[in-house]
Amino acid sequence: MQEHVAPPLVAPTTEGSLADLPARNAATNPGAIAFSRKEGGQWVDVTAGQFNEDVRALARGFIAAGIVPGDRVAIMCKTRYEWTLTDFAIWTAGAVTVPIYETSSAEQVSWILADSGARGIMLETPAHLAALDESRAQLPDLHHVWQVDGGSIDELKAAGAGVSDEDLAAATRGVNRASTATIIYTSGTTGRPKGVLLTHDNFLALADNALAKLESVVKAEGSSTLLFLPLAHVFARFIQVLCVAGEAKMGHSADIKNLLADFGDFKPTFILSVPRVFEKIYNSAEAKATADGKGKIFAAAAATAIAWSTAQDTGGAALGLKVRHTVFDKLVYSKLRAAMGGQVLYAVSGGAPLGTRLGHFFRGIGVTVLEGYGLTETTAPATVNVPDRVKIGTVGAPLPGVGIRIADDGEILIKGNNVFASYHNNAEATAGAMVDGWFHTGDIGELDEDGYLKITGRKKELLVTAGGKNVAPAVLEDRLRAHPLVSQCIVVGDQKPFIAALITLDEEMYPGWAKNNGIPEVTFEQARTDETVLAELQRAVDDANKAVSKAEAIRKFAVLEGDFTEENGYLTPSLKLKRNIVMKDFSDQVEALYSGAKE
Repeated sequence: MQEHVAPPLVAPTTEGSLADLPARNAATNPGAIAFSRKEGGQWVDVTAGQFNEDVRALARGFIAAGIVPGDRVAIMCKTRYEWTLTDFAIWTAGAVTVPIYETSSAEQVSWILADSGARGIMLETPAHLAALDESRAQLPDLHHVWQVDGGSIDELKAAGAGVSDEDLAAATRGVNRASTATIIYTSGTTGRPKGVLLTHDNFLALADNALAKLESVVKAEGSSTLLFLPLAHVFARFIQVLCVAGEAKMGHSADIKNLLADFGDFKPTFILSVPRVFEKIYNSAEAKATADGKGKIFAAAAATAIAWSTAQDTGGAALGLKVRHTVFDKLVYSKLRAAMGGQVLYAVSGGAPLGTRLGHFFRGIGVTVLEGYGLTETTAPATVNVPDRVKIGTVGAPLPGVGIRIADDGEILIKGNNVFASYHNNAEATAGAMVDGWFHTGDIGELDEDGYLKITGRKKELLVTAGGKNVAPAVLEDRLRAHPLVSQCIVVGDQKPFIAALITLDEEMYPGWAKNNGIPEVTFEQARTDETVLAELQRAVDDANKAVSKAEAIRKFAVLEGDFTEENGYLTPSLKLKRNIVMKDFSDQVEALYSGAKE
């Protein structure tokens, strides 16, 4: 059994709550820019003083509407300033926030509202209202439905004008760090989503210690970030709290299609993302360079960036490599950094393993990726790489106040100030996940001599072939998804004679790839059976197989029509594959891979 526990850098306390942060910032530095919000295509600054006034006015509105301490209030909205405003206003009213993904189905919305007992919900659009209306009759506890785009925030502020300062202060008088701050429902890769109860201390203690460890990222002069991941997800939610606690400027970008333009205008100094976005940035840059006849230059620049970064871990780059790196910095890397706004020094990555190739590439172009690991139950990060000690290929060491243990079967266990209180209304699930104070993650990993964690698989997703070989599919899937032609894939082979894969093509990347590879006449619909495309996918499979033994290698693959997306129910909002649903719906395609195969 391996174990590494990082002592806290900030002394634990029971005093205070998340509701204190806006008022604290307004008192110490009211003119500081806390947010920039996009209005009519322009970024408009919001000071710490203005944010605090907005939060208090909306909190008064909730109190005037009858929301009392401990009530659940849901938010179903895209990533925008109003999400953060509503979140802090709910806390300032002494209530508990229940986030709902704005892409959730009517059935999911109904389940979360019913299970949490929400008394109100802040929706964004008429479409969200329509999704709610399908089940409103089955939600007797839901007394209030507000809509951002319908002017409800201004209406609530106006209605709360008569609520006194004493009434506002009374709302949080009984709230402390041990109180529940939010119920976040897991994405639900299997079964019904479970409501994870997170306390004010889960966020605050973790933020306090993370700020002490990541001061050069979050608290550096002029530090800022642009949130574009859904705030219903714990990763973005924690960064939101971290920025307010650390007084870093924050912006919101609701439409990923406008992300590069927003980066260019906002100019963040650090960003957070998931590996799929980093893969897209790399693949798009490579495709554009190839289309412009500069494919060889980009390939050389990428190889140089990776080599230069790798050399930083072994004493530094030799003179020749330094010279090449300097040349490519002017020709290529500076342009890539400019596409991200030109000021980005760090990117925080979570949700899935990034892989060493992309980690070294981005550090090599001047954007250090701080890869981390965590779950909803750990308030997002449990481990993270830090600027003064990055180990690419790992997800970092435990944050201060967090302990990591590797069980005898390889499962990662977590204990610390970030670990959740319980699952809402589900004592059985809580007892199964928490044993002797350690949260059982279901992930498989290992610790190195410095306490840095490496994720090697998912306990429930391990495949056991008919020959008895244990195979972790994530290793192969991550490598395959890195190819520009591949959108999603699922590695199969449980109780089968060999490992195989189902692959979907990336419709966005395909036209450029087809043109660059001399088959522009082959449509996307025809691509899944085209010999040139299949040969390229075989090369991608061969490359992925280099990461595993012969017994674990993919022997056959099939290309599916369509894709696995959040909209069709095969991906969670954090882009994790719902493996059980895919296996159920595509069982015929899986069986076809083994037709005629010998055991």
